[in-house]
Amino acid sequence: MGKPRIQSQSSSSKRKEKKKNTMATKHNRSLTRTLAISLLLLLPSFSLATSPTNCRTVTKSTCHNKPKALRLKVISIVAILFASVLGVSLPLLSRSVPALHPDRKLFIIVKAFASGVILATGYMHVLPDSFDDLKSPCLPKYPWHKFPFTTFVAMLAAILTLMVDSLMLTFYNRNQKVNNEVAIVNHESHAQEMSNVMHGHGHGHGGAMHGHGGATEGDDKVKLRRNRVIAQVLEMGIVVHSVVIGLGLGASQNVCMIRPLVAALCFHQFFEGMGLGGCILQAQYGTKMKSILVFFFSVTTPFGIALGIALSNVYRDGSPTALIVVGLLNAASAGLLNYTALVDLLAADFMGPKLQGNVRLQLVAFVAVLFGAGGMSVMAKWA
Repeated sequence: MGKPRIQSQSSSSKRKEKKKNTMATKHNRSLTRTLAISLLLLLPSFSLATSPTNCRTVTKSTCHNKPKALRLKVISIVAILFASVLGVSLPLLSRSVPALHPDRKLFIIVKAFASGVILATGYMHVLPDSFDDLKSPCLPKYPWHKFPFTTFVAMLAAILTLMVDSLMLTFYNRNQKVNNEVAIVNHESHAQEMSNVMHGHGHGHGGAMHGHGGATEGDDKVKLRRNRVIAQVLEMGIVVHSVVIGLGLGASQNVCMIRPLVAALCFHQFFEGMGLGGCILQAQYGTKMKSILVFFFSVTTPFGIALGIALSNVYRDGSPTALIVVGLLNAASAGLLNYTALVDLLAADFMGPKLQGNVRLQLVAFVAVLFGAGGMSVMAKWA
């Protein structure tokens, strides 16, 4: 009687492990696909960068120094990579720092601050850049000056994010429902065995208790799946934005612009990484999945800078094609980041039981959001 039961449990655990590996592979592919699509959309701007319609001329000044700019850009790759890894890894190392555990008040305050940074990134950095690109005098008045493409694309991106958010959660729930049905069948089979041994007396009592625990466990699983969807959607939005901003820095030869921009980006990546790291921590991924998410967040901006350096001779940010592609990508990224910051991060926390049950903590968290958004807004002067 015991041998088939052990084999059933073994096969069930193997199926679960296989499913986890499949989901990790799928997510890895989706992130790679997102990065590839962003680069493919930017390719036309490289090929058409030398077009005679380019209306921006590079002014030779004391700020325009190609060798010095190259040195600063190489330094920026190392500095931004370090800031990104440090920021996204801090929440993941909370086991060694008890005060940063997700159940502690300090973690909630730090996450509120980081959410404010992400919110300001969308509103104060990405969205204005899109307005500047799509309203540029280098573009023809029709249709670019006759219709608010930036806000339209941002709105569509927010709606699309909601749809992806909802469908991914539905997909996870359906898969979990199938697994639960298999688990119920196995449990009933085991219950029948126990009933034959104990004549049905002791098992009925224990079964009622199991049902109670199952309800609580089900709620925890729904919350976990929700956290995983949030982490994935936020990561994709950040990846697109990071490639674009890194490309702009890498292609620039303006030393006066690069210096403050590097400092601002280090600040930006560090605190944006903390927000993402908090989401990854709450998603409770395995080591492999955490490493994939940390890797993609950390390397996308340095990769964009390196790509900009390699293509600095052919890429012109003033060409019409570059303005349109980068402007639309920024608008989509802004809509995604704004939705994620407001709905998935801030609203989920402030409407949750922890902050609703503690007014003082709620007010401190509001102040943290304002500080995060305010600090990032000041950085908009340089980045």
